Amino acid sequence: MATEIVYTDQAPAAIGPYSQAVKANGMLFVSGQIAAELATQGDIRAETQQVMKNIGAILRTAGMDYANVVKATIFVKDLTNFVAINEVYGSYFATNYPARETVEVARLPRDVNVEISVIAVG
Repeated sequence: MATEIVYTDQAPAAIGPYSQAVKANGMLFVSGQIAAELATQGDIRAETQQVMKNIGAILRTAGMDYANVVKATIFVKDLTNFVAINEVYGSYFATNYPARETVEVARLPRDVNVEISVIAVG
């Protein structure tokens, strides 16, 4: 199986031994995206907005957009932020929403409040 590493300087570089995204068999697997620069400001909407912009930049680099997303995973430090995250996240999709789960976790990289990964099909 041939794979292609997808990278853009319009999203944060990987902070470990992983790629921003990997394309294989017409599918794009986007690693969890964060907004470390906004995490300490306490604005969950701004943080989520930046995460979604990062994902959009990676999708565009791979020749895709949000309409190609079929699956998303949201990791959140505080589930009481669910409504705000959901509103921002949902604004990036038309009526055909991807499958998704949202999981509350104890801690995220760089002490961010939200991390989102997606799978897209081209």
